[in-house]
Order: sequence, then C-alpha cells, then structure tokens
Amino acid sequence: MTDDLSTRSRTATATEAPAIATETPATDTPATEAAATAPQSSPRSTRLDPRMPRLAELPSFAAFMAEGWDTPDRSARTVPGAADAAAHHRARLSAAHPGAPIVVAAGRAPVRSNDTNYDFRPDSDFYWLTGCGGVEHGVLVLRPVPGGHDATLHLPTPARPGDLGFFADAAHGELWVGGAPGLDEWSEALGLDVRPLDELDAALAGLTKPLLTGALDPDTAHRHGLAASADLGRTLSELRMVKDAWEIEQMRQAVDRTVEGFAAVVREFPAAIAGGGERWLQGTFDRYARTHGNGPGYASIVGSGAHAATLHWVRCDGPVAEDKAVLLDLGVETNSYYTADVTRTFPASGRFSPAQRAAHDLVERAHRAGLAAVAPGRDFADFHTAAMEVVARGLADWGLLPVSVDEALSPQGQHHRRYLVCGIGHHLGLDVHDCARADYDAYQGAKMAPGMVLTVEPGLYFHEHDRTLPPELRGIGMRIEDDLLVTEEGAEVLSSALPLDATGLERWMTTR
Repeated sequence: MTDDLSTRSRTATATEAPAIATETPATDTPATEAAATAPQSSPRSTRLDPRMPRLAELPSFAAFMAEGWDTPDRSARTVPGAADAAAHHRARLSAAHPGAPIVVAAGRAPVRSNDTNYDFRPDSDFYWLTGCGGVEHGVLVLRPVPGGHDATLHLPTPARPGDLGFFADAAHGELWVGGAPGLDEWSEALGLDVRPLDELDAALAGLTKPLLTGALDPDTAHRHGLAASADLGRTLSELRMVKDAWEIEQMRQAVDRTVEGFAAVVREFPAAIAGGGERWLQGTFDRYARTHGNGPGYASIVGSGAHAATLHWVRCDGPVAEDKAVLLDLGVETNSYYTADVTRTFPASGRFSPAQRAAHDLVERAHRAGLAAVAPGRDFADFHTAAMEVVARGLADWGLLPVSVDEALSPQGQHHRRYLVCGIGHHLGLDVHDCARADYDAYQGAKMAPGMVLTVEPGLYFHEHDRTLPPELRGIGMRIEDDLLVTEEGAEVLSSALPLDATGLERWMTTR
C-alpha cells in the first residue's frame, strides 16, 4: 500500500469516543425488546408501554434467567507463541523506559452509525505487549519495580448466568456476545496478572505521571489527567522496527496467505469482466482474507483501467474491462494482526497491450533496482533513490520530462514525481504502514538492519486526464510491490512466489 513518507503523521492515536451504554441492543434485536430489556437514555424511556416492561427490573424473570444453563466454551483464543513474544516485548519496553509508569490501552471499535460499530481490532502496541486480541477497553498497566516493571492487564468482566448483565448488557452479556473467557482464563493464556477493569481507577491513582499510549476511555483519562505520550509512542514504533523470530513467522504466514489470495482473485477475472466488476474482485479477496486470517490488513485496492492510476482506489466500484490492466494492492492480516502488503498489476485479458507492457517493464526495472538496494547497513533511502533514478531515465527516454534527468533527480527538481508522487516503501508489521511514529532519524534517516520487514513499491500512474502524456499512455497505472525481510547477508523477498515480469505474470495467470 502506497505511503508518502514525507507526510506521514507523527501524532499519537486520537482519543476515542466515549463508550456506548452497555444496554445498546444487538443489530438483529427488535427495538421493542431492547426497550424492554434495560433502561434507555432517550426521551422515549420516560414513556413506556406497560405491555413491554423492562426485563432487567423483573426479579422473577432475572431469577428464571439465572438457572438452567450449561457452560459454553470460554477458552481464551490466542495465537501460539503470542504470550511469550509479548513478554519479551514488555521487557524491551521496560528497558527503554526504566522507572516510568506505563499505560497502554486497547481501545474500542469505532461507531459505524448510530448504535452499530465496526469490528474491533486492538491497538497494535497493546497487542504487541500483551498478545490479547478481541477484548475492547483492555488496559495494560506497567508499574515500575526494582529491575523492571510489574505488568497487570485490566479487562472487562463478562456477564454470565446469575449476573443481571447476562441478558441486560449487550456489550458483555454472554446471551448477547456468546461464551466469553473470564479473567482467570485470560491470565492463564497470557501469563499475566489480569484484574477487573473496574479496578483500573485504583491502579492509575497509585501511579505518578504515567506515560500513556492507545485510546483510553476519555472519562478515565480526564479523571487521572492522562494524555497520550508522544515519547512513548515513538519508543514503541522504534522498538517494533526490528522483528523477532516469532514476528517474522507471522509475517511469512501473512505473505503466503496473501499470495494465495491473489490466485483466488485472478481466477475470478472472467466473472468480474462479465459484470461483477472491481467489487467482485475486492469481495473475493476480502472473503479469502477473512477465511484464512483475521481479514484484510487494510482497505483492499482493486483498480481497473484508469482507476489503477489513483493511488488508493479503495472505492472499487468500477467495471473490469477485458482490454484493461487491473492493479491489485492486497494484504491478509493474520489472526495475530500482522499484515502483508503486496501489489501486482495484471492484464484482465491475460495479455498486456504494447503500451501496458512498456509501462510495466519500466516499473519492473525500477523495482529490481530498489530490491538490489535493500541490505543491512545501507541507508533506508537507498532503495528509494535507486528506483527513482530508473524511473526518471525511463521517462526521459520517452520524452516526458521537461528538464534533464539530473535536474529532475535533484532536490529542487523532482519532475518525474508527477507520475509517482508517493513514497515507494515503508516498514511493515502489525500496521501496514508500521512504526509510523518513529523519529526521522530512526526511520527514513536510519540504516537498514537485520530483522526489519519493509516494502519496495515503485509505480507509474498515468492519469487519463493528464495532457502531458501521449494518448496511448493515458489511463494506465502500474505498481509492483514486494515484502522483504532484511537478513544478515542481504534481503529475502517474502513475496517471491509472485512473478515480477510481464511474461511471468501472464504465464502465472494461466496456472491459477
């Protein structure tokens, strides 16, 4: 996925909206039942039809609901190795901030509309430090002690039979959300001291000037005078740049599943051409990602024809024409929340046109130059400059630059960037644009090191309304993106199962 490294935000995650009331009904529950279940804050709550009493206010009903239930599956679902990796990550953070109290919040699902939310995905730093996914409002507290920090994880307590919330609390009641692990189950799975969320205030009151990251409930943050710490966010981004062995294995799995997802999408080209369009291809990949992982790691980009020149074409609402190329920028996010980020551009018909092939060949040459510049000890900017030089010279050969190649490549020129305004690589991991809060000197200004995972993704974006282009190039967008692991000797292309060259892609399409 393209990332303009010159304009990436360095700000901490914005504070989340206040939590919705726990009695909010599930989307498939009749409104009348919701009104009868728990108190509401809306004006209609003051005028209730006596035929629809509030179930939570009926002692006999509550007693009846407390009985006669078997025990559902309440196991805490974690990824193998995640807890051990998180313990190692906490130790690294503790060493980076000795003596400082640290608070890391998981956040909550954002509101989609009215009383419905998007799916929950934990804050990346929170998961990196706990291995706990799927639980909103969790808060990790690291209290300094001699030699390091004690870790306590605060989680909401599920409401089970016998608790009024079992049927009256749509956020935590098992009748609404299904069998949920309790604090003991999470403690055993994560190897952490897990305490109720309602003890968080007392825990925070005992800390002096804690550092905060993640979206903490705003009321809680206000009570304790907490604000996001840019220093802590920066530290975590920089610690996450070098992946450990467990993380690298998660990245391998994400890339492998993504390559398989590309094959699933290419098989659907005929259906897309027949009328399904870009959304059919997007839906194919997103379904695959959800089946073989947590879901897509970012909004899937499927651009046919002129849409391929739009850097982040996530609308995916156009047709797929047989004579056009289709740009696919896709990534599977694993159940451990690590994501791949891979791009290839395919001819919908199975064969590139001469103009499409010419553009693809230039991008391929730039891409290979970028790949060759990835190695430990080299500047992070090396692969950017190597690829850009190839692009500039190719465009000059086509007569598209108004200045010389040297002037275009100079800091005062950059004329070739008209057709490639985005950055051409970034760190990759728990976030598609990983480690974004790191300082310049630790990111773009740093040396590459073994254990880093990054992307290389040059492209050419010839917009159909760009009058500087000859007609045959207008409306062509080409991008090639691979995911690389920096090794002791050089770099390993994790996504090498996908061909780079036009002929190889055409052949690969016939074998899917």
